[in-house]
Amino acid sequence: MTMEVLGTLIGAALQGQIVASAHVSHHCIVNPPVNTTDSWHDPPSFPDPSDPLSHQAKVYMIAAGVIGGVYLLGIVILFLGVKEKDDPYALNSDRAIPFCKGLGLTMKHGPYMKLTASFLLISTAVQLEQSNFVLFCTHAADLRNHFQYLVVTILVSAAVSIPFWQKFLQRFGKKCAACGISWMIPFAVMLVTIPNLILAYFVAFVSGLSIAASLLLPWSMLPDVVDNFRLQNPHGKGQETIFYSSYVFFTKMSADFCSKPGVSNTVFTGYKPGICRQSNDVILTLKILIGAVPAILILVGLFILLFYPITEESRKETKLALEALR
Repeated sequence: MTMEVLGTLIGAALQGQIVASAHVSHHCIVNPPVNTTDSWHDPPSFPDPSDPLSHQAKVYMIAAGVIGGVYLLGIVILFLGVKEKDDPYALNSDRAIPFCKGLGLTMKHGPYMKLTASFLLISTAVQLEQSNFVLFCTHAADLRNHFQYLVVTILVSAAVSIPFWQKFLQRFGKKCAACGISWMIPFAVMLVTIPNLILAYFVAFVSGLSIAASLLLPWSMLPDVVDNFRLQNPHGKGQETIFYSSYVFFTKMSADFCSKPGVSNTVFTGYKPGICRQSNDVILTLKILIGAVPAILILVGLFILLFYPITEESRKETKLALEALR
């Protein structure tokens, strides 16, 4: 969990700082005079980013290498720092369930499917906002010179608030803490409708709080699902890997899906790389991708989470039953 959260935060921070120069055009004026408005729609006055030798292509290649290094560092720390232990609740006569059968059992486990479906939608919303944030700040909010600082604000807020969310969920319960994910919705909508610099930093701070909750909660709730499954299937062992790997697969699938809308949707509405100001259709699409779509996905995900059956009381009962079994 630590490598997932830290890797995400560090990787996003480095990415934002490295590619910042690629999205700052010294040829663009934030508030151009009326008689120079047409120059915003002229052909690109700086190198085409599709050119492999352009500055934008180079900085993105550098960022890709750095992110790859963060991946490798996280994997090495995880491999050397975590010792795998056998199932403490398994009987000597228990046997590991074959993978295909175990996968079928996990996919039929109600609490797991509800948790996965809920956070798949929430993760998609967060990834969608992250993947389009740079384009939104550059073209829709006239914050091209501030987006890297906004990204840092989001990440610092997320990192600092993780201990707060840990205390919160211990005191008020995990399902209650999930409501914190919805905090970003009204502020994101406000940023879309009122693209103000001060408001943007406040939105970034609140979004960091919500992102921290979305990162922490699934890793906190998955062990409860595994324990619940273990209690219902006392003679099988080794299913933890299927639960965790399946969840990671679904979240990475959502990240892959969200890495494309920021480009594909804007291309379909007339996105032109290299120009100072995009068309109104492109700006509208970016506002929808930042405001409306994430809001709908988060609300649907939280609605599904209402039917998540594991409460604090049932979690404690499961823990006591597993201790008795042990």
